[in-house]
Amino acid sequence: MSFLKSFPPPGSAEGLRQQQPDTEAVLNGKSFGTGTLYIAESRLSWLDGSGLGFSLEYPTISLHAVSRDLNAYPREHLYVMVNAKFGEESKESVADEEEEDSDDDIEPIAEFRFVPSDRSALEAMFTAMCECQALHPDPEDEDSDDYDGEEYDVEAHEQGQGDIPTFYTYEEGLSHLTAEGQATLERLEGMLSQSVSSQYNMAGVRTEDSVRDYEDGMEVDATPTVAGQFEDADVDH
Repeated sequence: MSFLKSFPPPGSAEGLRQQQPDTEAVLNGKSFGTGTLYIAESRLSWLDGSGLGFSLEYPTISLHAVSRDLNAYPREHLYVMVNAKFGEESKESVADEEEEDSDDDIEPIAEFRFVPSDRSALEAMFTAMCECQALHPDPEDEDSDDYDGEEYDVEAHEQGQGDIPTFYTYEEGLSHLTAEGQATLERLEGMLSQSVSSQYNMAGVRTEDSVRDYEDGMEVDATPTVAGQFEDADVDH
């Protein structure tokens, strides 16, 4: 594919954590053949025997997991989801964006599967991925912790500078509500009272019999869980 390039493999200077030879790389069902997977602190790289390969930047990786579901793929592998398009797909995505403006908010997704000949190495590969991914936190998550509003300057307001915020008691607040606002408040209070009187568990709505059983203490749902596609999964946000 056109995005394959020749570059030196990452070494100790880039924080190489795991080097896995005899690993097949598959992108959206298309195999690149067998090569070596390099899991480094700086990037995730794969190179074939001729020195051609690709690198993935950790900020673009949204999920990685060990997949042992042979119905999803015939061999156990390290699954990596990337928010990007590669090769011919990237050209197609550009054409689609020009034709359909409604798809502007949809992020492109590519699915990589790294299949080692030694499947016992999957745990070490997954652990190395987790450690390296943790070194590249999502900047959007960090920005979400920042407060965008204006700070209340107590000293300035004591000196009569700036606007003093208005505070209401519960009764005063009700008097300022419009008819629509009062109707919304009544509806929310009704929903809250229903949720308090109802009992739920993780498996669904709790019946009257199960409520009586629950009164003696915490109840654990004994229903067996259905195994998913991924034994290990780490969602990267």
